[in-house]
Amino acid sequence: MDEVTVKGLHRIEVKDDKGDPDEALLEIRFRKLRILPPIGKQKKYPALTLTVIHAQERGTPKRRTKIEWKLLTDLPVQSRKDAIEKLGWYALRWKIEVFHKILKSGCKAEESKLRTAERLVNLIAVFCIVSWRVFWMTMLNRSSPNALPQTALTDPEIRLLDHLVKDRGGDHSRRSTLSRYVVKIARLGGYLARASDPPPGNTVIWRGLSRLTDIELGATIGPKIVGN
Repeated sequence: MDEVTVKGLHRIEVKDDKGDPDEALLEIRFRKLRILPPIGKQKKYPALTLTVIHAQERGTPKRRTKIEWKLLTDLPVQSRKDAIEKLGWYALRWKIEVFHKILKSGCKAEESKLRTAERLVNLIAVFCIVSWRVFWMTMLNRSSPNALPQTALTDPEIRLLDHLVKDRGGDHSRRSTLSRYVVKIARLGGYLARASDPPPGNTVIWRGLSRLTDIELGATIGPKIVGN
């Protein structure tokens, strides 16, 4: 790839080692290469024609590791625009991994005992919505902590959280914000909410949301069974 000329530049937003926003200017190179299988398997597998995309940061940043991405793809890359599109997909890898972690460990999709593919597909479809909601709520709390709680929660959920999780001294200034209620959900899931703690992550939020869902279900059907 050192022999390939720079096909264009691309600026991306990143964070430094302290979590502060920063920018990186990437030099983009790409070319096709013919990749041979291992010597012992060349009779079994064909050679592959792949495109290598090399994105290397120009200059040396002071407060973070220099960015250098080397990607392989069998998709067509004919221009700088095509290469930037593939880089954008790669930049989403962390979010995709976290989403599947919630789907697997939070919703426990792999532990399902359903016996038919159709039922399993329907279950996973529901789990995908739940996983998206957990991940979206976690990220929304970090990007827009002062949003209204109704952005992500229903009125019954808000009322239950007010009843179940009492405010602490520092929470009064955030009384009507999304951040206040996401922290309440996380506290149901084991989050300690100390002043030095980072924002709640997906694990404590899916635990807390699971408890809140069970409590809401009991609060809904309880009066119908036992009366007021």
